[in-house]
Amino acid sequence: MQSPILCPLDGRYASTVKPLALCMGEAALTRARVRAECIWLEVLSGLNLPGLAPLSAPEKQQLARLAELTEQDLQAIRAYEQTGRNGIKATRHDVKAIEYFLKEKLAATLLKNRAEWLHFALTSEDINSAAYAVLLADGLERVLLPALENLRRRLAALARREAAAPLLARTHGQAAVPTTFGKEVRVFESRLSEQLNQLKKRQISFKFSGAVGNYNAHYAAFSQINWPRVSARVAAALNRGRKIKLYLSPLSTQIDNRDSYAELFDNLRRIHLILLGLCQDFWRYISDGLLRQKAVAGEVGSSTMPQKINPIHFENAEGNLQLSDALFTFFSAKLPLSRLQRDLSDSTVLRNMGVAFGYALVAYTSLAEGLERVSFNRALAKAQLARHPEVLAEGIQTILRAAGQEKPYEQLKALTRGHAITQEDLQVFIENLQVEPVIKNKLRALSVFNYTGLAAQRARGK
Repeated sequence: MQSPILCPLDGRYASTVKPLALCMGEAALTRARVRAECIWLEVLSGLNLPGLAPLSAPEKQQLARLAELTEQDLQAIRAYEQTGRNGIKATRHDVKAIEYFLKEKLAATLLKNRAEWLHFALTSEDINSAAYAVLLADGLERVLLPALENLRRRLAALARREAAAPLLARTHGQAAVPTTFGKEVRVFESRLSEQLNQLKKRQISFKFSGAVGNYNAHYAAFSQINWPRVSARVAAALNRGRKIKLYLSPLSTQIDNRDSYAELFDNLRRIHLILLGLCQDFWRYISDGLLRQKAVAGEVGSSTMPQKINPIHFENAEGNLQLSDALFTFFSAKLPLSRLQRDLSDSTVLRNMGVAFGYALVAYTSLAEGLERVSFNRALAKAQLARHPEVLAEGIQTILRAAGQEKPYEQLKALTRGHAITQEDLQVFIENLQVEPVIKNKLRALSVFNYTGLAAQRARGK
């Protein structure tokens, strides 16, 4: 019998979010905690502390292997926390359970005499802070950034392909002037690219400074050591091979300030706002017939209307972007706050950061599939433009202004505002103008298909 599934991320979208589950799920959190504990023990062993000899190369290898947790290891850690193990009662504390598990593992290695140096002078929040920073960096670097780069590349390719394809631009929902579809797509790509550049430069903070951030226990035991400098070695170790870097907060309470978290989440929210606008615009283009969707054999658009191909990928992306943003907004407002030096209301919240990443990934995946299935209806776009010759009014009055004609705006306003006019009406207006032949020829050359300014060049990224 299938286990009950509460969240669609664990059911309907499980295959989509699997890469995130691997680097941001419960097991990933436990592995990151174990790694932080092992790194700290290795750092301590290099300080020439009395009773803690430096680790040999084989011992360092053994310590590194401890972080490669098997499913059996994960079950043992859960047992220490929930039911008790090896004569130790249930800790009801996930980080303490890891400490007991590691001591059990060390007892069977060359490191058995160093077991009491595990978690030395630390608070559980030091381990949690490092671990959650790792999860955020991994989720961003390994999953979200590649998915967003994929979207950016798709948009850039579409912009280049339709760079010169004319389109009726609408402002306030009304026919305005001609543009090109490629240039309108490039606007979204350019905005996304700018935010991605900021996202790639993000660094995520963590604290590693003891109970309330003062290194109290550290200095009580060994006052001659520069403990902030020692803790910085943990950051260096966690950053090896990593593009999204972690850094040690210079000052904190028991918990990290997490301002860097809020900056990251707000950056993602800006990206989502751009993608939301894209989804809504493409939905409208599909509704108007300007974008055609590929029909896929076997798919059903409606249970009762067989002709329909609904814009489900853009609608799905829209909903999941908004779900993700609701969580990111909450995280940004919640996680940098703490009553005095510590309260635990953030603990359950931190466990849900992967959920926000999950809905974001579902949205990106759905949007990518939607983009793959659409094609621009150039013929309909041209026909639509041809029905709106009045959009040349701006160009005509501007050319006349440049030629010194008196009140050209007012003349074009009288001709076009609130009136349905034809191309012939415009031609009659031009022929009746008292202007130089060169100006008249310039006006005659204007077309709803060529009055697009630099749109094509901009769509090509020039």
